[in-house]
Amino acid sequence: MPESLNNVEVIAPNLKRKLSGVTSTIVQLVPLQRANGLGIVTIGPGLPSTLPHIGWVDLLGAWSKPHNRPFRIWHARRNTEMVAGIILRSVLRMKFKLLFTSAAQRDHRPFTKWLIRQMDGVIATSGRSGSFLKVPHRVIMHGVDTEKFHPPQNAEDRFSASGLPGKYLVGCSGRIRPSKGTDLFVDAMISLLPQYPEWTAVMTGRTTHEFAGFEKELRGRIAAANLHDRILFLGEVPDVRIWYRRMTLYVAPSRNEGFGLTPLEAMSSQTAIIASDAGAYAEMVTPETGAVVPAGNGRALEQAIKPYLADPAKCEEAAKAGLAHVRANFPLQKEASNILEAYEEIFSGNQVV
Repeated sequence: MPESLNNVEVIAPNLKRKLSGVTSTIVQLVPLQRANGLGIVTIGPGLPSTLPHIGWVDLLGAWSKPHNRPFRIWHARRNTEMVAGIILRSVLRMKFKLLFTSAAQRDHRPFTKWLIRQMDGVIATSGRSGSFLKVPHRVIMHGVDTEKFHPPQNAEDRFSASGLPGKYLVGCSGRIRPSKGTDLFVDAMISLLPQYPEWTAVMTGRTTHEFAGFEKELRGRIAAANLHDRILFLGEVPDVRIWYRRMTLYVAPSRNEGFGLTPLEAMSSQTAIIASDAGAYAEMVTPETGAVVPAGNGRALEQAIKPYLADPAKCEEAAKAGLAHVRANFPLQKEASNILEAYEEIFSGNQVV
């Protein structure tokens, strides 16, 4: 859907072909922002053709301001997009102000710090990522679509429909690799499942060629424990949402994350949560909704999981609290509204803080 630049207030670039968390954020937010009346479009590869977009040639019209604003906002989420924005604004002198959203939870490299200092506004996706910024910024955490991720509604959403053994399901989701803590989850399950015969464990997510050996080693550990029928790799499933609804307990064992949406998606599906403190997990999960443990600490992860396997009613209580928590604090609409406020501050000439 090509868009007339005259009506465009905000451009959301996506300068990466491969699907990533940033791409997913753009795909989810732009339609909602459009529905809220914002003149926002995308530019770049790797996005669905259904999203409103412009081509690079269309930017020739960006020397002129939009009909209802003094300039346009270029909302970057990657270094390459900040560079492109600086060229458009400061070299070509097009009528742009630049906004950057930072999700990184590490000290930025000197070049990135310089890029960030050139921005007209900065958003951090969590308090932790904001702690690494040396410029004024506003924390706007990601949200989840609570209509797409919802509690069980029919028989297909129940664990019994999976055909797996047992009565309860514990699982994790994400690429099979060390950074996601897949081995920590497997080791915890090998230790715990013999004590809790009513539980089955699954992992959903793709294993790339680089980590095929890692998965093979984990399968070997599982086979040696004679748990190959109760600890399962499901691979890349057609719809992960149904598996969130089938789980009684969701585990996010990552060693590191940028932000990490899966606990919010699971809570929105009315599932209890155990998470490491990687990414923004510790800012999502409360004592009422589950537990948080130090990233990379397999023993702490196992000990946090154990009382939930021992008492499914504890899972049910946490799941209900999690659903209420997400609906109150992390709906996607709230993220869109908060970003719109940041846009309006830039349009009005104020600093985003």
